Amino acid sequence: MKRSRAPLVLAACAVLACAGFAALGTWQLFRLQWKLALIDRVEHRVHAPPVPPPRPEQWPQVNAAADEYRHVGITGTFLYDQTVPVTAATELGSGFWLLTPLRGSDGNIVLVNRGFVDAAGVRDAIGRPPAAADAGTGAVVTVTGLLRMTEPGGGFLRRNDPAANRWYSRDVQAIAAARGLAHVAPYFVDADAADRPANAPLRPGEPVAGLTVVSFHNNHVAYASTWYALALMAAAAVFRILRDEKRAVRDAVRGPAGIDRDNAHDDRQGNH
Repeated sequence: MKRSRAPLVLAACAVLACAGFAALGTWQLFRLQWKLALIDRVEHRVHAPPVPPPRPEQWPQVNAAADEYRHVGITGTFLYDQTVPVTAATELGSGFWLLTPLRGSDGNIVLVNRGFVDAAGVRDAIGRPPAAADAGTGAVVTVTGLLRMTEPGGGFLRRNDPAANRWYSRDVQAIAAARGLAHVAPYFVDADAADRPANAPLRPGEPVAGLTVVSFHNNHVAYASTWYALALMAAAAVFRILRDEKRAVRDAVRGPAGIDRDNAHDDRQGNH
């Protein structure tokens, strides 16, 4: 009796699946090493002393891998009347980031996220300088903070609406265009937390800086475990298919009564 090739085809497919799942698991382990190196690199950037930000000639080369979360220091004059409120959700609740252009002595502009204000205080914050006497309108200030990459488009399921001044992401190019700003860096800076006396009250609308969350999703171990588990399941399927096929072949040879057909044939020939 001619046997079906289906079990062997299934076994071959299971072998391929096993190899594919194992390869994906190994790839996730490589990704884990890359992610751990990235986290270590970013941790060093965040806690390093401030350095000058990328200059205009370096702007085309700025990228997340090389520059994001770099601790930088910039000096210039805030254009408070050009402040843009961007919807935010923080550990302090829902509210807005205040992005204010900072113009340097060379005329170039960097958007600075001065910090978070709640919905009740955002009207008081727009266009108004902070309370410090030496940081009023037109004063030259030095800001330190973390370099962040632009966030084009908008938030999840929501698009920025520049005409209505509704912003859901910190889209540097769109904000610059909406405010008519030129020579704007392709990144923004999250300002460090201000040095202030302990328990000193904030005045209404004063932004709270230093709320940047530096975190990376690192589920590569779980992903690798899942892929390797699937590879083991596929390997087990191969073993079972081949075992059952071997048993079926043996049973076919022995016949329905459990008699070895080859031996029975030999016995019949011997009797003649």
